[in-house]
Amino acid sequence: MPNTIFERLNKGRPTPAEEKAKRQPKELAEALLGWLERWPKQVLTLNDLRNYAPRSIRNKETAIRSAQILTAHGHLKRLAAHKWQIVREGLTPTHSQ
Repeated sequence: MPNTIFERLNKGRPTPAEEKAKRQPKELAEALLGWLERWPKQVLTLNDLRNYAPRSIRNKETAIRSAQILTAHGHLKRLAAHKWQIVREGLTPTHSQ
């Protein structure tokens, strides 16, 4: 039985992944922490995360989970339901002499 052109074209291709590999919450929180170093404001809201954060963090649930992880580690301080203050002491290395 002859193969169709589509079967012949797909023969050399790797099998498609279901989705991009899902990043772990810890990796996403680390990406958010790196982004926070460049964020100019002292307060961060969910809307800020959804509009300006790296694309992998813009999903509502992912943004909230990443912020919760950073809050637990002391990088953010919760002010309201979806509003956090950035704790900058741990973000920027200090030069001590």
